[in-house]
Amino acid sequence: MKTMKKKVDYYVLDVFTDQKFKGNQLSVVYTEEQLELEQYYDIAREFGYSETSFVNYSAAEKVFSVRSFTPANFEITGAGHNLLGAVCLAILKKWDIFREQNGQAWVLMAGEKIPLKISDKDGIPYVGMKQKPAEIVVTVPASVIAEAIGLGAEDLTLNDWNINIVKTEVGHLMVPIKNSEFLSKAVLSKSLLKAASSKFGFEGCYLFTTEHGKSEFLAETRFFNPSIGIDEDPATGTAAGPLTGYLEKLGYVEKNQSYRILQGAHVRRPSVIEAEIVDDGIWISGSSIIVMEGVMYLD
Repeated sequence: MKTMKKKVDYYVLDVFTDQKFKGNQLSVVYTEEQLELEQYYDIAREFGYSETSFVNYSAAEKVFSVRSFTPANFEITGAGHNLLGAVCLAILKKWDIFREQNGQAWVLMAGEKIPLKISDKDGIPYVGMKQKPAEIVVTVPASVIAEAIGLGAEDLTLNDWNINIVKTEVGHLMVPIKNSEFLSKAVLSKSLLKAASSKFGFEGCYLFTTEHGKSEFLAETRFFNPSIGIDEDPATGTAAGPLTGYLEKLGYVEKNQSYRILQGAHVRRPSVIEAEIVDDGIWISGSSIIVMEGVMYLD
């Protein structure tokens, strides 16, 4: 291990939004080299956001690399706001991270190649991240989840859709909710949801309803993941992909059409996630904006 620099640059972005103080907060730390695992944990706890991403450009491998951690010492491997914010930061700061790539832009996330689409909307970078096709894993009883989110089993009914674990990169639980009124009434029981997560093998719990009265959005959602230290997340790209894929399998959405998902309104940080299903995966897209930057001093 090389001797580390005594200080590193950091940035804070609001992700899945084009407005400051909305969207999902993400801290991003630029390092010249890999850190010790405990340092990733310590820095993620220091920021205290749901996730902190660590980025560097490897001239040898000719790729921009991203690793992300939660304050609960958990490494995130899916392409969500943690990756979107990191890539948007590189574009906003004019880091030439794609200079050695011909054609399809991509980055390395936890050792895996993630294809990207880069565009611009009103001067703000707009980035798409490609997830794998959605896979339905297993159905979970409504009675188990209803108690964990403070609702009755009858409130978890929407078009006779099942409560299923659905996976692109990460297996999240898709929970249909009768309408936006019941969505707003949901209250997390950390212990019960952690127990259900452990028993059935899902990571986060994505509540969604298509009965919300907002025609510009496919669904309104809420996301709980106490197992990795996230009580409620304002925007979760790793869950929006599985949700869109699940709805396509149900015949509710179509391939090659863009859909918008609203998340975060219940924690006063509204976020907009764009999703599009193609033959070989799901594109999750959005914007980010820098709100802070500075220097962190390391031991």
